[in-house]
This record gives sequence, structure tokens and C-alpha cells, in this order.
Amino acid sequence: MSTLDELLLVQERDLALDRLRHRRTSLPERSELAARETDAARVDAEVKELQRGRDEVLSEERRLDDEARSMAERVREMEQRLYSGTISSPRELQAMQADVDMLKRNREGIEDNELEFMEQRERFDQQLATAEATLAELRAEVERLRAAIADAEREIDAETAVEEEARADHATRVTPSLLADYERRRGHNRGAGAARLIGDTCQACHLSIPSTEVENIRRAPEGSISYCDNCGAILVP
Repeated sequence: MSTLDELLLVQERDLALDRLRHRRTSLPERSELAARETDAARVDAEVKELQRGRDEVLSEERRLDDEARSMAERVREMEQRLYSGTISSPRELQAMQADVDMLKRNREGIEDNELEFMEQRERFDQQLATAEATLAELRAEVERLRAAIADAEREIDAETAVEEEARADHATRVTPSLLADYERRRGHNRGAGAARLIGDTCQACHLSIPSTEVENIRRAPEGSISYCDNCGAILVP
């Protein structure tokens, strides 16, 4: 096999490696993962906001509950004194009863407020439970997609290693100067550094070459290097 034929095999391996690299970077799971990560970040922020709201309402609910309990204890103590028989003054008993009645009314108002905060907290709890369930599902999907990407990458990397080994084997049979020329042209020509000349058509750019040039290429001495006038690829007749 000639050096130019070996160069074509290097080109084939390079194109295969290009496809593998493109396949690795453009796995469909990657865009899906990005979308799910965005969704998870949004829902996570929503969960944190709901938690803050629920905690504020719960704090106020507990404060009101403590205040209502404290007031109920004061009412109990005052009623004990009121009915203990130790106070004989009707005016003092009347004033104490008025204080007890006022405390009870205040406690009822506090308990009504506490009930409103309790209802708010329950709504927060329901919304939070829904958001947390959604977040758990999204995080599970993110992990599934990451695992799928990792599996696909391992598979592609294994194929890449095989192609790289084959490429290196063929490259050893190409002269260093020709290989360097090929790699330079490949870098400037969107991956096509060498191509077969079939008829009068370059298989890199698929454009025709003048017939006189084709004849010159085919009659050139062995070892001569020819190039496509259109794309600059090394031509292998």
C-alpha cells in the first residue's frame, strides 16, 4: 500500500474521530439535562421562598399561641382568686371580674388571629409539599440523565481509543513531512486534508478538476504530491 493510500486511511480515522467527538459533545441528553437543571434550580428557589414564608407564618402562629396560653393562665389565676373567698369587697370583686372578662375577650381575639395564621401555614405546607415533590422528581431525572451521559461517554471513549490506535498505526507509515502537510491542510479545510480523486472529482469538496490537470496528476511520477485546486486537499489518484 502506498504512502498516499495510508494517508487516506489516516483521513478516514480522523473523520471517524471527528464524528465521535461531535457525537460526544452533542448527546441529546445534554440539552435535556440543561433544561432539567434549570427547572430544578427554579423549583429549588420556589421551595426556599415557600419555606421562608411558612417559617414566618409559623413563628407568628407560635407567638400568638404562647400569648394566648399566657393569657389563659392569667385568667385561671384571677378566677381562682375571684372564687377563693379571700376577697370580700364587692367593688374589688367587680373590678376583678371586669379584668377577667377583658382578658378572655383579648384571648379570643388572639386565638382568632392564631387560627388565621394556622390556615396560612397549612396552605404553605400544602404548596411546599407539592414543590418539594416536584423538586425530588427533577433531581432524580437530573441524576438519571447524568448517569446516561456518563454511560454514553464511556462507550464513545472506548470507540475513540480504538480509532486513535488505528490512526496512529496508519500514521507511522506516512512520511512526517507529508503527515504535517496533511494536518495543516486538514486544519484549514474543515477536516478534509486528503481525498480520493475519482474521475475528475475531488471527494473532499466534490468539485470537478480540469481534465488536463487530472491527466497530469495521473501521469505524475510515483511519490508526487498533488492538490485540489478548489479546496487544497491532497489528492490520491
